[in-house]
Amino acid sequence: MSVSNPRVVMLAFGFPPEGNAGAYRPLRFVRRLKSFGWNATVVTARPGQYERFDPTLLEKVPGETEVIRVDSQDLWQRFQSWRARGGAGRVQPDQTISQTPESKEPPQTVRESVRAFARQVEAWWYHPDMASPWITPAVDAVGQVCRRERVSVIWATAGPVSAFYAAQLASRKFNVPYVLDFRDSWTITHNDFEARRPAWAIQRDRSRMFDLLQKAQGVIFRYEREAECYWQAYRGALEASKIYIIPNGYEPPLESGAASTGEQCTLLYGGVVSDYRYDTFLAALAVLKNSDPSRAQQLRVLFVGEGMEIVAKEAAKRGVSEMVHIAGAKRSDELAALQREADALLIFGRPATKPGYELFAGAKLFGYLKTGKPIIGVLPEDETKKVLQQVESRMIADVESIPDICGVLEMLLEHWNNGTVASLVPERKACEAYSSDRQTAILVRALEAVPAEHPFIPGLQTVPPSLRDTLGNPRWLEGIGPHAACASKTE
Repeated sequence: MSVSNPRVVMLAFGFPPEGNAGAYRPLRFVRRLKSFGWNATVVTARPGQYERFDPTLLEKVPGETEVIRVDSQDLWQRFQSWRARGGAGRVQPDQTISQTPESKEPPQTVRESVRAFARQVEAWWYHPDMASPWITPAVDAVGQVCRRERVSVIWATAGPVSAFYAAQLASRKFNVPYVLDFRDSWTITHNDFEARRPAWAIQRDRSRMFDLLQKAQGVIFRYEREAECYWQAYRGALEASKIYIIPNGYEPPLESGAASTGEQCTLLYGGVVSDYRYDTFLAALAVLKNSDPSRAQQLRVLFVGEGMEIVAKEAAKRGVSEMVHIAGAKRSDELAALQREADALLIFGRPATKPGYELFAGAKLFGYLKTGKPIIGVLPEDETKKVLQQVESRMIADVESIPDICGVLEMLLEHWNNGTVASLVPERKACEAYSSDRQTAILVRALEAVPAEHPFIPGLQTVPPSLRDTLGNPRWLEGIGPHAACASKTE
């Protein structure tokens, strides 16, 4: 009698046709797990509206994969989604709150004040995040699968952190172990929602995170340095043998990266720019234009994604509008085509004002690696820079050094003129370390509770400078640990 393949239930709030960055990681795993002998059922959210609707991604979901979509909004969030879709009808002009002449703050509209108040209330009401309404439906969906299938393990990827909560609750209820997959450094770095939360809620989040880590069968982090941060922040919660390192990646094969035949050298940036450091890059373009106008005319920088109007405005201020071109968001297949047509690809880092910025490497980086194109990184000392160094990229510039940035731009243009751009491509063998084949092999070890082939060794990495004071503060662990009262089991 044949034994059926083990089954994993994957809790992924974002999944195709959602096309945001978070949807690609579970999709890559789903596409490869079958070849490793695993069956997968995906439990995902049915949003009121998609952040980035991309129906072409549905074609990549294997036909045998069961996808269960559950409600993810309460009445308040449904109302907000309805308003965002224009259901509120005609909007009256804003009324401006009067200010005294001495006031240094810009005028704030009534609507902005109401919106800010609503966001503050949401941060107090929703726990652990705005996606919390999907926790109970997600647990119920896991139960449906457990009643008709033998489920070996639950895997949950976050954000949102509510996926972790759902995994733990389902684990308790149906006696199935769970594995946590971190796509961001939750509770250690903060987004806008977390920044609004009161102190008692933040401490509650940390207590629950300790419990989540301690009781997980395995915990997946993206980088050794990120794992070290959690090891130190939640002392006693983690076992080194249960830690796995899986950065973001790409689906093979690696492409050849054939050179384009355009009349200008095209440098492409794909994705959002709102919280990235691109200011010094635009300043470098202005310097290049002033110092070498003829060479600057050879460069065409294309920004593709949401909110690019701000880039266009900044480019105009700096007098480089003829070098900078913008386009709206594209489907994944359209963006991939633009990447193949480009001569090189561009990536930025997060600002140093963001705690934990050193732990960041955008998902777009790994899509870039797949293309076989040169990559220009304008970066701080972060994980993006470390990855580019590991794949032997030659065009990495310090985000604070305009001469550095000009230098890599001049290098690109020199090779473009000489027809040797291919010599700037990252080392192919090093890029293969980020393929979904290799990463799924690590995931399977976590699902099977087999220690990682390359174990995490505590203490080999250091906590990034922007987090040392926070994680080194004894108050971080107040109320956290084996003797602390963890969050209610019914949450």
